[in-house]
Amino acid sequence: MATPTKQTAQHCTTPASPGVLLLREELTKGTLRELAALELGDRKITLCSGHDAIWVIIRRRDRGGIAMRAAFMPVGHYHAKPVRAKTGEAARFEIDSAMGLHRIAICLIEGAIPVLRVRTSIEPAAPLLMSFVPRDLYPLDTHDDPLGAKGTVEAAQRGLNTGAIYFRLQEPDFGSVLYFQDLTRLNPYFLATGTKPDGAVGGVWPEIGYLLPTPPQQGTPPVEALPAGEETILSDALIAFHDEAAGDERDMARRYLALLGTMLPLVAQPELDYHDWVERARRSLDDLAQSPKATVRHYGHRYVHPYTAAEYPDSMVQLTVLASLRDFEVWSGVKAPIGADLAAGLGKFYDPRLKTLRRYLPNVGKDKDKNAVDSWYLYHPLSQLGRLASDGDKQAMRLFEKSIEYGIKAAHHFKYKWPIQYDVRDFRVLQEARDDEGLGQTDVGGMYAYVMLQAFELTDDKRYLDEARAAIDAAEGMRFELNYQANLTAWGAAACLRLWRITETEKYLHQSYVYLASFFHNTAMWESEIGHAAHYRNFLGVTALHDAPYMALYECFDSFAAFERYLKDSGPDVDSAVRLLLTEYCRYALDRAWFYYPDALPHEVISPKQRESNGHVDRELSFPVEDLYVDGQQAGQVGQEIYGIGAAFVFASRCFHNVSGAPFRLFCDHFLLSSDRPSGRALSFQLGGCEGREARLSLIRTGRAKLPDVAVTTAGGDRIRPRAATADRIEFRVPAESRITLIW
Repeated sequence: MATPTKQTAQHCTTPASPGVLLLREELTKGTLRELAALELGDRKITLCSGHDAIWVIIRRRDRGGIAMRAAFMPVGHYHAKPVRAKTGEAARFEIDSAMGLHRIAICLIEGAIPVLRVRTSIEPAAPLLMSFVPRDLYPLDTHDDPLGAKGTVEAAQRGLNTGAIYFRLQEPDFGSVLYFQDLTRLNPYFLATGTKPDGAVGGVWPEIGYLLPTPPQQGTPPVEALPAGEETILSDALIAFHDEAAGDERDMARRYLALLGTMLPLVAQPELDYHDWVERARRSLDDLAQSPKATVRHYGHRYVHPYTAAEYPDSMVQLTVLASLRDFEVWSGVKAPIGADLAAGLGKFYDPRLKTLRRYLPNVGKDKDKNAVDSWYLYHPLSQLGRLASDGDKQAMRLFEKSIEYGIKAAHHFKYKWPIQYDVRDFRVLQEARDDEGLGQTDVGGMYAYVMLQAFELTDDKRYLDEARAAIDAAEGMRFELNYQANLTAWGAAACLRLWRITETEKYLHQSYVYLASFFHNTAMWESEIGHAAHYRNFLGVTALHDAPYMALYECFDSFAAFERYLKDSGPDVDSAVRLLLTEYCRYALDRAWFYYPDALPHEVISPKQRESNGHVDRELSFPVEDLYVDGQQAGQVGQEIYGIGAAFVFASRCFHNVSGAPFRLFCDHFLLSSDRPSGRALSFQLGGCEGREARLSLIRTGRAKLPDVAVTTAGGDRIRPRAATADRIEFRVPAESRITLIW
C-alpha cells in the first residue's frame, strides 16, 4: 500500500471532517486489516476493517481509487468473520458488535461497464435508535489520500429523485463513477425510522456518497427504532465504473446515460399492471363533453377549464386537449363533436396587433396579468398547432403561420436564453431567474427548436432550420442544469435528434444526450412505500419542474409523446442505454399514470383542500389530479387538472392497436416501429425495444365473439405461450427487440 509523502500528510490545509481525517490516518499508518481481496477487471478490491468501520477499497494501479464505508460501528469493539457467500455473491461477512449483527454482501458484475454491489444490513441486538452516520464514499489519490484526489461532481440526488451521484476522478485518472443507492430496498428502514431519503446521496468533495437518513436530534428526538432481531437493509450501493474522465458536456452526458442504463436492470423494480386506457379515454371524453365543470363559454365558443370548475381558459390548455383528442379521433375513427367546438374558439387567443397567440382570452379577469407570459407558454401552443397542421388542419396551419414570426422575434430579443416570465407587449422581463445563479427557463430553447423544425418541415424554408440550430447551440454548456420543466427537456431531446437526422451533424445526436441526461437526473428510479405512496406507483416518475416536490401527469404524458418521437427517429445509431432508458420510462408511465385518477386511489390519499383558485377534486370525473408525491404526501394538493385529460388519449392512441377484421385489438407496452398484414388472419410487426428485455403484449376482446386461438411467434420461429388468459384478454411476454407475428 502506498504511503502519502510527509509533506502531504502534515501540511494539507483543505478543510476536512473527522471521517475524512480518520480514514486518511488509517490509510497513512497502514492500520486497516485486510479481510478479503477481489478483482473486477483491472480494479483491485480490498475489504478491510478499521477503527469504527468496515471498508471496501477499490484501486486502479497508479490511477487512484475510492473507499466506501460499508458498515459504521461507533461502538468500539467488533468482530468480523467471513461466512458462506450466497448465489451471485463474491464475498459475505458478518460483523458482531454491541449494536447487533451487521451483514455485508459483495457482488461483482462484469461487463462493458463493470459494477460493484455492496449491500449492508443490520439485525439489532436491541431496539436500535439510529443516530448520525457519515457519508460513505471517499475518492483517493495514488497515495491513498482522500485530500489529494481531485475531481468533479457532475450530478447528485435532487430531492427524492434517484439516489445517485455521478462524479469524475481526474487527478489521478481513475475515470468516471456512478454511485447509486437502490432506495426501493431501503423502504423498511425509512418506515421503521420515520425518515425520508431527501437529498441523501451527494456531499462535498472528498466526502460524498450516501448519508443514511436519521431522525433529527434537536430537542426531544423521535424514538422510532429498528426492531430487535429483524434484519433491515441499511445500504444497497451499486458503483458503476467508466474508464474515461475527460471530455465535454456531451461526453459527460453520454457516460452518465451509459452508467445509468447499466444500473436499471440491476435495481428493484415494481411489477407492471395492465390498465384499460381506451376505456379511460372514453370516460374522460364523456366527462369533458358533458360536465359543466369541464368547460365554459366565452364569445360564443367553448373553452376548457384548466382545473375542475376553476381558472381561466388559456391557449396551452385548449391546444393540449385538442391535439391529443385529435390523435384519439384518428385512432378510433370517430369524430368527437367537442373537438370541433374547441377548435372553433382558437382564434380568440390570437392578437392581430402583436401577431401572436396570447395565453389568455381578451376578457380574462382583473386578478390576472393578461400581458404576462411564461417563456414556454409562447412555444408549447405553437408546437400543438404545428402538430395539427402536419395532420392537414388548415385552421391550425393559418394560426401557426401567423404566429411564428413573433416567436422568432422573442428568441432574438432574449438571444435564445429565456427568462421565467416577461410582458408579451414589449419583452419587459417580469421574472428573470429561478435561482441565485441567474438561470431562467433553460430548456425553452429545445422547445423552440422543435417548433422551428415543424415550421421547416411544413414550409421547407431553411431559415427555420437555421433558427433550430441556433437555439440548440445557444444551450451548450448547461450540463445537468439544462432541465427546467420535464416535458420541455424531452422535446428538446427530440428536436436535437430530428436536427441530426436532417443535417447529418453528429453533434446534435450527442447534444440530445445532454437533454436526456438532465431529464433522467430528475427522475425517481426507485419505488417509494413512504406514507400514501404505498397506494400508487412512482418508479421512473419525473418531477414536473427541476425543483418541484411532485410528479405531474401533464409533464409525464407529454414527455411520453416526445420520447415516442425520439425513438421513432432514432434508428440503430442511438446508444443502447439511451434506448433502454426511454423505453422503460414509457413502459412505466403507462402504469404509473393510472394512479393520478381519483377513482384509482383510496379516499384518504387525496387532499381535501386544493391550491387557492384551483377548484376542487371531483372523484366522479375521469380527470387526473396534478400531483403525486414520492414522499407520500396526499395527492391532489395542487388540483385536478383537466388538461391532463390528454394522457388517456395519448396512451390509448400509441399503445393500443386496432386490427382490421379481427375480434381483438392489440396492446403493447413498447412502440411498434412498423407493421404489415401478410394475410387476412395474420399480423407482423417490429418492436423497438432492447435486446434482453421483455415487452408485454395483450390481445383484448373487442366484441361479443370469443378471442380466437392465436399463434405468436418470433422472427426466429419460436412460439410464445401465453402468460395469462381470461375471456377478455390474453397476455404474452415477447422479446422487446424482435419482429413478432400473430396468426389466428
